[in-house]
Amino acid sequence: MACTKRTLAFLLMLAFVGVSLGAVHKVGDSTGWTSLGNIDYLKWASTKNFHVGDSLLFQYNPQFHNVMQVTHDDFQSCNGTSAIASYTSGSDSVTLKRPGHFYFLCGVPGHCQAGQKVDVLVKSSSKAPIASPSPSTLGSSPANPPSEMLGAPGPAQSSALSLISSKNSLAWSLVAVGGVFGFAFYF
Repeated sequence: MACTKRTLAFLLMLAFVGVSLGAVHKVGDSTGWTSLGNIDYLKWASTKNFHVGDSLLFQYNPQFHNVMQVTHDDFQSCNGTSAIASYTSGSDSVTLKRPGHFYFLCGVPGHCQAGQKVDVLVKSSSKAPIASPSPSTLGSSPANPPSEMLGAPGPAQSSALSLISSKNSLAWSLVAVGGVFGFAFYF
């Protein structure tokens, strides 16, 4: 009986650790999500490795921008009127829950045509289970309240923050698992 409880606790630990290790990618790095400046979001995405369980963080001024998740055809034609999902908080987190392409654009007239759109190719990951593609797998949980982009961390700082966030998630997972192990050994 004790062996079964230990096995169950170990499996729970693996589940916690696997779920908590997704990277956070701030779209546009220090520039954020904007139509101003010379940011090439397609080039930005081509320099990243996206995996199932990772998250995209869109940070922008919600008075001037939004984020629309669209189909490939709508992405090509810069059409945000039939969006799969729309985000307007100014600090939107989208979890990538399946492999394949995810298409995002700004729905403000002229912004997509000016280059404010990104195609993210998500690869399968051994760290997270693969979900079947469906609109219900499109998660969003607004992060911090909207803010101006002044003083935002640069690309190196952004990567460091993602790593710190992942390590903190791992630490909390281990604390939770420690409680499970303690409970399992108590009985």
